[in-house]
Amino acid sequence: MTIKLPFAQIALYSVLILLAIAYLLPVHLTLITSLKYPGDISLPQSWQLPPEVNFSSFSEALTLLKPNIVNSLILTVSATFFSTVLGSLNGYVFSKWKFPGSEIVFTLFLFGMFIPYQVILIPLFQTLKAINLYGGLPGLVLAHVVYGLPITSLIFRNFYAQIPDSLMESATLDGAGFFSIYTRIIFPLSIPGFVVTSLWQFTQVWNEFLWGICLTRHTSNPITVGLAQLAGGQAVSWNLPMAGSILAALPVLMLYIILGRYFIRGLLAGSVKG
Repeated sequence: MTIKLPFAQIALYSVLILLAIAYLLPVHLTLITSLKYPGDISLPQSWQLPPEVNFSSFSEALTLLKPNIVNSLILTVSATFFSTVLGSLNGYVFSKWKFPGSEIVFTLFLFGMFIPYQVILIPLFQTLKAINLYGGLPGLVLAHVVYGLPITSLIFRNFYAQIPDSLMESATLDGAGFFSIYTRIIFPLSIPGFVVTSLWQFTQVWNEFLWGICLTRHTSNPITVGLAQLAGGQAVSWNLPMAGSILAALPVLMLYIILGRYFIRGLLAGSVKG
């Protein structure tokens, strides 16, 4: 039995396949370059498969980037944890414990989402220098936590707005206070929100480069800075930066493969009422 597809559907699938191929071409180039020996890498042969597969690029790149990977893991996990927890508390306050002028404060709070990294770089540098946090991971963690609070607070605020106020009223009548309601009622219902904000923050912090190179010294450089240094200099063994870029992309890629479906569910959980 043959299934005939409408012309519009065939055209749509054809366009999608072409777009997918175009999107995957850089990935293909990165992968085959990382598997070549330095002598096999040249512009005319860049799209050709490696004549001999070389896996040593990955072990060498991993050795060179190991300190940067450790720095990025410490930075990303710490910044993601604190920004999501504080964002959850902010969302809880702005949605369930409103105070006079809370909407104005929340609107001003959200302006932080629209401030580019470059705009606040010099004031941020001066602030970290003044409080003796410049050059190390603690200062960079603090910067990412503060910068991530507007988006995490917005996500949690929209998510908590869907929780019926009757639950809080019942808990208040039973003698529960601010933190008791949060830990016993709000927090157990927050797992989808935490998945969304954690994935978002992890991706943003892990991939960030500008603050990493400007606000840390060499020993505290994250993976993005270490990867840029692999490609520096006059003569570059391009198999190493390519292998390093694959290694740098793996943590975020694995997170989205494992938690991607929960990310979509979490986004949808706070998108509609009822």
